[in-house]
Amino acid sequence: MAQDWLCRDCLSTGKADSEPRRCPRCGSPRVRGHDELLSLSIAHVDCDAFYASVEKRDDPALRDRPLIIGGGVRGVVSTCCYIARQSGVRSAMPMFKARQLCPDAVIIKPNMAKYVDVSRQIRKLMDALTPLVEPISIDEAFLDMTGTQALHKAPPAVVLARFAKVVEKEIGVTVSVGLSHNKFLAKVASDLDKPRGFAVIGAAETLAFLAPRPISLIYGVGKVFSKALKRDGYVTIGQLQEEDPARLMRLYGESGARLARLSRGLDARRVARDGEMKTISSETTFNTDMATLDQLSIELLKVSERLSERLKARNVVGDTVTLKLKTAGFRLRTRARHLMMPTQLANVLYETGMSLLRPEADGTPFRLIGIGVSGLEPAGGADPVDLLEPQVARKAAAERAMDRVRSRFGRTAVVRGKLYTLRPDSPSPPISEEEAEDLESKTR
Repeated sequence: MAQDWLCRDCLSTGKADSEPRRCPRCGSPRVRGHDELLSLSIAHVDCDAFYASVEKRDDPALRDRPLIIGGGVRGVVSTCCYIARQSGVRSAMPMFKARQLCPDAVIIKPNMAKYVDVSRQIRKLMDALTPLVEPISIDEAFLDMTGTQALHKAPPAVVLARFAKVVEKEIGVTVSVGLSHNKFLAKVASDLDKPRGFAVIGAAETLAFLAPRPISLIYGVGKVFSKALKRDGYVTIGQLQEEDPARLMRLYGESGARLARLSRGLDARRVARDGEMKTISSETTFNTDMATLDQLSIELLKVSERLSERLKARNVVGDTVTLKLKTAGFRLRTRARHLMMPTQLANVLYETGMSLLRPEADGTPFRLIGIGVSGLEPAGGADPVDLLEPQVARKAAAERAMDRVRSRFGRTAVVRGKLYTLRPDSPSPPISEEEAEDLESKTR
């Protein structure tokens, strides 16, 4: 039976007995054929090596060089380009190991403000395709294209291929698209053909496609759970398909029920527009372990300021602050506190984080500290001036003034005194928080 095909370069479509090796109209090899190509409508769009792609876009000299986004001796790789991946470098890998595997790599520290701006540009293009866009991170999102064919005068597959071309041409980064009949399989598909990929998993082939794949393909199955499953005799998804769901539930509880469903490609989750990121965080890994409150408090202030910048860039606030610590022995500690008022202010984040940090600073050496915010919502009237606490209001006003000065003169124009003490070799001191309001008013 003839199947539909789509050329991702000229966007031509047609039917053939099998997927053409080249487009009959433009000669491009970027042709995708599938029996269900023009009827599927759930997509997962994932930017290819996003941070690295943005940096290569902005500096053409990096185009043919291995690039790692990360930093520090004991930090981890945020992402890396595909050239670096050929040497074995992977996201979340310790930086020292990445340097060993790829000693010629260019290493750049993440520039989150820039990446957030590019992400917003891509999101705007997504919103033009469908009202049902569910972001799951800064560089990926689900889209439900059901019912949009009349609007776009084309089936979802064609619209998504056109979208990928526009992103590459106008924004300068590439994306991979996974198209299927539910979110789980769309996510799986987007990883099959990277970079610049366009993969399809149809309903009719679901069981056969999943059966030989490793169980780790199922989201939520990490190393520890994989070992437990292997110990019990489960290695492939096909083995889960053949198992009685009731037995999987007895063995693994709710996780067993989820394994039974997803192994059969069953996923009833809808693409929800309110699926914005639930948490925004910032963390740092130290070059050497830190144990004193003074040392840790300085690092906490740094990550609190970075977190505040990210919240402000996204125009959101959060009402729950979480402190993250990792000991020298890699044990993770998290402590959280709910706020009376949602916030995005660095000062509030830092002081809340300090209240959580003090009991933990008992001489234990730590290798990582981080702070995050959950319970996110649009900023609106965030951090209102509290007339009952004038000191809080004064600090909030000072920080807003700092933000305005930084936006005009650069982020290093204003440095909090606690951080400036770390840079005694600076030729002249940056202005203080208090001086920020005065400078801002004079240059208005």
